[in-house]
Amino acid sequence: MQKKTYVIGHRNPDTDSVVSAAAYARLKQLQGHDNCIAARAGNINAQTEYIFDRFKVPLPQFLPDLVPKAEHYITGTPVTIDEDDSVWNALELLQKNDAKVLPIVDTNGVYHSMFHHKGFAQYIIANINPHKKSSFPLSLDHLAATIHAQPITLFNGSEIKKSTIVVAASYTSHFKQNIKSEGAENALVIVGDRWDIQRCCIEMGVRALILSGGNILSKELAELAEKHKVTVLISPYDTSSTAMLIIYSVAIGNIGEATLSPVRLNDPVRSFREALSKATSRHLPIVDGEGKVAGVIFEGDLTKEPNVEVIMVDHNEQSQAIEGIENYRITEVIDHHRLGNLSTRYPITFINRVVGATCTIITNLYREQKMPLEKGMASILLCGILSDTLTLQSATATETDVEAAEYLSSITGLDIKALGQDMMNAANRINSLSADELVAMDMKEYAEREMSFSVSQIEINDAAALTARAEEIAAALEKSRHAKKHLFAALLATDVTTLDSQLFVTGEKTFTDIVNFPAAAPGIYELKGVVSRKKQLMPLLAELVDKHAGSR
Repeated sequence: MQKKTYVIGHRNPDTDSVVSAAAYARLKQLQGHDNCIAARAGNINAQTEYIFDRFKVPLPQFLPDLVPKAEHYITGTPVTIDEDDSVWNALELLQKNDAKVLPIVDTNGVYHSMFHHKGFAQYIIANINPHKKSSFPLSLDHLAATIHAQPITLFNGSEIKKSTIVVAASYTSHFKQNIKSEGAENALVIVGDRWDIQRCCIEMGVRALILSGGNILSKELAELAEKHKVTVLISPYDTSSTAMLIIYSVAIGNIGEATLSPVRLNDPVRSFREALSKATSRHLPIVDGEGKVAGVIFEGDLTKEPNVEVIMVDHNEQSQAIEGIENYRITEVIDHHRLGNLSTRYPITFINRVVGATCTIITNLYREQKMPLEKGMASILLCGILSDTLTLQSATATETDVEAAEYLSSITGLDIKALGQDMMNAANRINSLSADELVAMDMKEYAEREMSFSVSQIEINDAAALTARAEEIAAALEKSRHAKKHLFAALLATDVTTLDSQLFVTGEKTFTDIVNFPAAAPGIYELKGVVSRKKQLMPLLAELVDKHAGSR
């Protein structure tokens, strides 16, 4: 499986985050990075859904998390062997592919068992017993191929049947008695140039007569073998070598370790780590939803880097990133927010510009690298800029945002004001959402002075309707705060018609007591002219957190 690179925004993504992921992944694909995949770390809001539907652009793939899973450690295409194939072919495949194990599959390609050298050794020890006669499940086709035999006659070649190996070393009378007691129809008789034994075997109807050392069969006996439907094979090897090689023609399905429980592609590593360490070969098969082999994982693979890399867009703080991101190499960050506490083990591409939207940065990357924009992608990039800058009215909007928006407007034919109004109308479904959904929308988590908190943001056009739900919103904020053990949780509701905001806050009393914003009601504050969480609200909240930390 080839390495994937996910381009992904923050948890609880807003429009700018989702569009940035889609557009930057497309840019990377145009540059030849075919395994670059747009992704999102949460559900989309109504505005984002409207934009992608309107311009017929596929939504980025939803990833609930990036907790290490079995599929993240698959390398290459798995090599498998059919359960009816021979041990000889299995050993050749192991050697050819420099592999330690070989998954065995049934006729439908579904995982059956696992073959490895130790399992083969255990089978030989269990079955090559001088105190009892062993029988081996094999087909005559595989037997002939394994000993490089020249068939004289061949019947029911593909049938797998348990057979015993008999070396004709005794007098004819004793030999006949032994064959009768063993069951002629299941006997594989190895003989040299003893014509009497050859005739006896054919007349008694043995399963196969194997002439060792390249000895030939007379025309008369060949006709007799055809009449009695006895398979006759000429082996180029001596008797002892032929007998040894027959064991290697056994059907591999009878030797594989069948007690191993396969893991699924999406199984987290933690769920099978113990089983992997206890497996005889220290390998486990990985199967897809149909039970077909997708790969093999070795205990040592868990010490290597997984086959996933990440490009972060519209955020640079691990607390806002998808769960499990710390397990992967981050190759790029493209953002327009403050610098957080992200650290990486390797040098990376880091682009952080003072603009109102990450989509502005992405748009200019297309232009700088002289990559033409497809109309659908240009349309959603324009939407991303307008969404994050309140149709270029936010305090965070810069001349760079305005110029990028005008450029996109010119190549798409979309009117900026009309599109902004359409997006506003699509977003205004606030009253149909539960308080929990409102709090979860575009929620970002922060850390200051070793204390954590969250701030969500929504856009509204009816402040009174939201104020009427104050108790419901406070309960949802408090529920989220307790679950995440934050100092406080806040919801910034920005009125797109007045460009003012309401701030709903719940938290520890020692913090809420020092909040000094103009209060509209208990736990609700009026923030005139505040529309930007990043540029206007966060500095105020950081100052309050510092004050709270100093008073402890």
